Amino acid sequence: MKVGSLFAKKKVVSFEVFPPKPDVPIENIYRTLGTLKDLKPDFISVTYGAGGSAPGASTADICEAIQEQHQIASVAHLPCINETRESVLEKLQIFRQKGIENILALRGDRNPNLPPKTDFHYAADLIAFIREQGDFDIAAACYPEGHPEAPDLETDIQHLKEKVDAGAMHLISQLFFHNPDFYAFREKLARKGITVPMEAGIMPVTSKKSIERMVSLCGASIPSRLSKLMARYADDPVSLKAAGLEYAIVQILDLQSQGVDGIHIYTMNNPDVARYIMEQIGEEC
Repeated sequence: MKVGSLFAKKKVVSFEVFPPKPDVPIENIYRTLGTLKDLKPDFISVTYGAGGSAPGASTADICEAIQEQHQIASVAHLPCINETRESVLEKLQIFRQKGIENILALRGDRNPNLPPKTDFHYAADLIAFIREQGDFDIAAACYPEGHPEAPDLETDIQHLKEKVDAGAMHLISQLFFHNPDFYAFREKLARKGITVPMEAGIMPVTSKKSIERMVSLCGASIPSRLSKLMARYADDPVSLKAAGLEYAIVQILDLQSQGVDGIHIYTMNNPDVARYIMEQIGEEC
């Protein structure tokens, strides 16, 4: 199933998982998928797993399991910063063989120890290339507070328009914690003529260390209310997780009340987190 077709029918709720590292039992991810299946997401996206993944748990393997074992649509992440045209063609062929129709096309994070390839400078280049290769449903990432490498938000939105013009059919936002930032971003996109569906990316705060790491990578800001929660429960991880989940639920309910196209939950491979959130918002989906 091409997930882009879902947005015309309903408000979409999706999950994200990642391939396990080699030192993590491979059974863990497939157990996680078994639990997530029962929550009935519209699709599950799988981040890119290269050589650092457990054998048999590549992005394509997990996407295939989601579809074949659980009858849920999957979306394969494909970053291009370290890819050539030939290597992308090889991956697209694997996707076809495994029945994977949906791709989240990304530039990907820079690795200071690995010089980038030069075939694809930007995600828009990859999107245009995939578009030429066959009938894939292509999603793109967007940043409500701007990409950390962009000089300003307006420039980043122009780059986003280039992704859409190249063939991106829907968008998944980076995590954010202040809904007014998302609403302002949505208005800016509309004024720029970007009207494809956009899911709001929500990452529940379950630990101070993990969220600080993610914020440092993606450039999202932490609003004062959340900052105070993190400070209050800095030495109480159980209470911090509970408060972080409630914060995410309030975010989601507010987004749904404002007509968001969909919610994309970064599960961090924790099915209990996803289950708790879905139990609280289920009737609103």
